[in-house]
Amino acid sequence: MIEKRDFYINGRWVAPVQARDCAVIDPSTEEACAVISLGGQADTDAAVAAAKAAFPAWALTPPQVRLGFVKKILEQYNLRQEELAQAISIEMGAPIDMSRNDQAPCLPWHLENFIAAFDEIQWIRPLRADTPNDMIALEPIGVVGLITPWNWPMNQVTLKAIPALLAGCTIVLKPSEESPLSSMLFAEFVHDAGVPAGVFNLVNGDGPGVGSQLSTHPDVEMISFTGSTRAGRAISKAAAETLKRVTLELGGKGANLVFADADDKAVRRGVRHVFNNSGQSCNAPTRMLVERAYYDEAVEIARQVAESTRVDLSAKPGNHIGPVVNKAQWEKIQGLIETGIKEGARLVAGGLGRPEGLNKGYFVRPTVFADVNNQMTIAREEIFGPVLSIIPFDTEAEAVQIANDTAYGLTNYVQSQDGARRNRLSRQLRSGMVEMNGRSRAAGAPFGGVKASGRAREGGVWGIEEFLEVKSISGWASDAAE
Repeated sequence: MIEKRDFYINGRWVAPVQARDCAVIDPSTEEACAVISLGGQADTDAAVAAAKAAFPAWALTPPQVRLGFVKKILEQYNLRQEELAQAISIEMGAPIDMSRNDQAPCLPWHLENFIAAFDEIQWIRPLRADTPNDMIALEPIGVVGLITPWNWPMNQVTLKAIPALLAGCTIVLKPSEESPLSSMLFAEFVHDAGVPAGVFNLVNGDGPGVGSQLSTHPDVEMISFTGSTRAGRAISKAAAETLKRVTLELGGKGANLVFADADDKAVRRGVRHVFNNSGQSCNAPTRMLVERAYYDEAVEIARQVAESTRVDLSAKPGNHIGPVVNKAQWEKIQGLIETGIKEGARLVAGGLGRPEGLNKGYFVRPTVFADVNNQMTIAREEIFGPVLSIIPFDTEAEAVQIANDTAYGLTNYVQSQDGARRNRLSRQLRSGMVEMNGRSRAAGAPFGGVKASGRAREGGVWGIEEFLEVKSISGWASDAAE
């Protein structure tokens, strides 16, 4: 049993003011793999106070010096990447090979992209070429509260903590209590990189506790949150009283528009994307909209992919998906699969219960529904499990109408060999991102959505700018010595 009860506050690991043990459950076994403590108001206050005290000096630290500390965090990752992969696998159920190849490497991928973006930031510049005495300065917003989820834990910690550090902000991180072990390792990376005391702090806790305390704290200038739309609404309301900046990266119900002229791998690619990470990705294309002429063939391909997708323990090597994160999530997914059947969707693959041979653990059968309409519950709600809904369409206009008929707006997808159509659809689809023909977004591209998916923009230059304030200065002495 791993015991990690302490919090990282003001440069050292400290015991909670009041012990509140919380078990971390391995979702493959349903057994406790670790114990942490949930923080209280006193712990949150101590972490915020440390961050507030550290802010003036950190904000005035030259940007290149801050960059040097971030590069040292990358060095620490390179020394301990296997530990990080193991922690993510055990805490949230990612198969160990996926954890090594996809989950843990989110840290170097995003960190290196931020290093590249850093060179594009103009910390102080003239308003225009003809206004040498009017300057625009970019300055850190202050103490920031970072609240991160369990599904891609290191992805979200890196997307928030690294740009905040580069911007000159000081941090209090509350990782998900479902997957805290990887974040605690990240705190060790920060410490061993020599980041000054108080600049980065970590307090474990749940949403109603530490999450709410950060959202309402008068000394926290900004909350950056990734999680459910329901929680995002609650955080926005809580933060309004103190007029914080709030950036939200929330849920999704992405549409994947597959036209009859799509490439022969389009459907397989889309189904695998849905099942990846056991369906626990906000940008998963969980509504596959297929042109009627190709519909029956697409449904059959989806069935074959689902039935060939292996499900197994997270500790086992190999190309399979693991469990979902906990019992509540498993029960929610089962309930939505049952609702899909009751509302008349055609079950093509998968269905209720655990996969064959797995009688313990939060495993879900890779599931495909066909003949779905966009008013069914499984087409409206974010399931967050390996469940695909396939919807037919007849015209391009109908496909756009169905795709946009959702509360969400994170990522949409288009599969077609017609370049003019792709370009046209990319502008008509209401989402923060559109990916076409299996091409991933380039390094440094912003990640974020619209509507109920939140309006954060994480990654690259946009990710750093989210933690900066714009200051307008007049009367600047352009001829003064530095």
